[in-house]
Amino acid sequence: LIIGVLTAIAIPSFISQKSKGTDSSGKELAHAAQTAAETYATDHAGNYQSMTIAGLQAVEKALPSCPNTSNACLKTVTVSASPYEEYTVTAEATDGHTFSYVREPSGNSKRTCTPTGQTGASGGGCQNGSW
Repeated sequence: LIIGVLTAIAIPSFISQKSKGTDSSGKELAHAAQTAAETYATDHAGNYQSMTIAGLQAVEKALPSCPNTSNACLKTVTVSASPYEEYTVTAEATDGHTFSYVREPSGNSKRTCTPTGQTGASGGGCQNGSW
């Protein structure tokens, strides 16, 4: 009975930590892609226009594109219309959670993730849509 109670307490905690660990690779990749995007803009006269996954990979060779079943991958790169001051880079962890870094036209940034509205083990490293 005691072992059953301890197991009931430990297993959900373990699952939550495993999910957070998996998601940390997605977070790290989104941050690395953001750094590569800023380097890309520096190399292109401060302009994000025409920035793509391949363009970011030319700046940072370690950015894997999807699908990559062994680790997180860079899923999408989008740039807003003229004056091309806003972009979003999105990485996907192996558990399907996505982590996005958004640069707004004002220069401010925000971090979003999916699945939104989940907490605990099901939310993993994405608690309530933010990271």
